[in-house]
Amino acid sequence: MQDQPLSINSFPRAILHIDGDAFFASCEQSRDPRLKGKPVITGKERGIAASMSYEAKARGVTRAMRLSDIKKICPDAVFLPSDYETYSLLSKRFYEIVRRYTSDVEEYSIDECFADITGLRRPLRMNYSRIAGKIKADLDAELGFTFSAGLGPNKTIAKVGSKWKKPSGLTIIPGYSIHRYLAKKYTEDIWGIGPQTSAYLKKEKVNTALELARKNEEWVREKFTKPIQETWRELNGQFVFELETESKESYASIQKVRTFTPPSRDRGFIFSQLSKNIENACIKLRRYSLSAKSGSFFLKLQNFRYSGIEVKFSRLTSVPNDIVNIARIHFDEMYNSRTLYRATGVTLSKLEEDKNKQLDLFGEAVRSEEMKRLFKGVDEVNDKFGKHTIYLGSSFAANKFSQHLGDRGDAPQRKNLLARGETKRKRLAIPMFVGEVV
Repeated sequence: MQDQPLSINSFPRAILHIDGDAFFASCEQSRDPRLKGKPVITGKERGIAASMSYEAKARGVTRAMRLSDIKKICPDAVFLPSDYETYSLLSKRFYEIVRRYTSDVEEYSIDECFADITGLRRPLRMNYSRIAGKIKADLDAELGFTFSAGLGPNKTIAKVGSKWKKPSGLTIIPGYSIHRYLAKKYTEDIWGIGPQTSAYLKKEKVNTALELARKNEEWVREKFTKPIQETWRELNGQFVFELETESKESYASIQKVRTFTPPSRDRGFIFSQLSKNIENACIKLRRYSLSAKSGSFFLKLQNFRYSGIEVKFSRLTSVPNDIVNIARIHFDEMYNSRTLYRATGVTLSKLEEDKNKQLDLFGEAVRSEEMKRLFKGVDEVNDKFGKHTIYLGSSFAANKFSQHLGDRGDAPQRKNLLARGETKRKRLAIPMFVGEVV
């Protein structure tokens, strides 16, 4: 049966998913044209591939591969430290270009977004496929690297489309053609279906996304909870998952992790790294007017295993001193002086809105309010002069020394290219062009 021509009813809702191709590596190639066509790998500071260009992927490089292993199969690879400042700035430009066409944009991650273009055919004088193509063309031209896009009647199908042809693909999936695409996708390839659910589906003799979509609703309700039921509905062309277009204003938990090089067994240095993570997590707590009632602290060993502990706090807090003191008490339950460590992390959970609490008998509430006022001043100074201009003494070693020493300690180019008036801590919100202008 031949495909029908796109009609007015092909898209009761027109949802576009756009995904940056090899985003971090592509940002580096866009900023420095001398890297075009070369196998570029970011993540040098971590010792593993965080992102790789398609030239590197063609040589067999995969994410999280050790740099030493990459050199064996790709000796001409270009290893770069991750420059998250530049990636974030180019991500903002990405969203701004999409918002020229529609205000209904969900910033799903640094390198992908959803956009609702329903009802824009008449105002833009283009059908949905042309609108999608125009957005992609603008992104490719203005950011200097390619994006892949998928257009469908909902978020799940749009995601299928954006992954269908990479890099630089544009796949249109109207409602009447969904089954053709789902027949060629395994359940684990579908957004929202994890490995455990997929393994269970295989036991139920459901291997492809189309086989899941064709199951009756009663069977799905009996076997699965609401999230998978909703995914099933979207696989059948219904619009279920709304776009989250508002800026995030709250969190269920906040995590901060930092890797350092070379690995260390120095107790003071490792605790300082953990202290800095706690400070960063508390900065985010205060930004969203939240406090935490519990936290988990962990150390990552050189062999990539973890040791950690979870602690309930005696009261809600957003003050880093409180949490650092708790971590100090429990630190030796995680730390072994004979072990090498490569990272520390903290997760703050059971978050609640930060409100004034009733006074207590021993004055802890008063002290807590005083500390909140103090750190409000600290935040104002750091906002003006740069993050960690003022920091806790327990974080001194982590702030004094480079996060990565040796070959992995190379700073991203953006940190070495400063515009007039910029400092290492305070810079304009623009990426710096590195290549030669001819």
